[in-house]
Amino acid sequence: MGCITVPLEESFKKRMEAFPWVNWSELSREESMKKEIFEEYIKTGKLSDENWEFCNSIDWHPVDWLPLNEKFAKELEQRRKGPFIKLNSVEEIFTE
Repeated sequence: MGCITVPLEESFKKRMEAFPWVNWSELSREESMKKEIFEEYIKTGKLSDENWEFCNSIDWHPVDWLPLNEKFAKELEQRRKGPFIKLNSVEEIFTE
């Protein structure tokens, strides 16, 4: 396996040291893999079995990085504004 050295500004390095429990090498590897998988997904629209397993292992999918569909975003905003039904109790949900 290869090794990469990344120079960091001292102030940034000190901020990173505030999180000793973070495996920065693993985090960098995952982010690099996500970028590679995303680019492949954009080109082909598919994921290999190996990439699918990786995505499942970190609970991520390339569509997470795609922009939100404008039509869907407008529909969400309309639903957020209402109309809503006011209920006095949970039992009212089940009454006709």
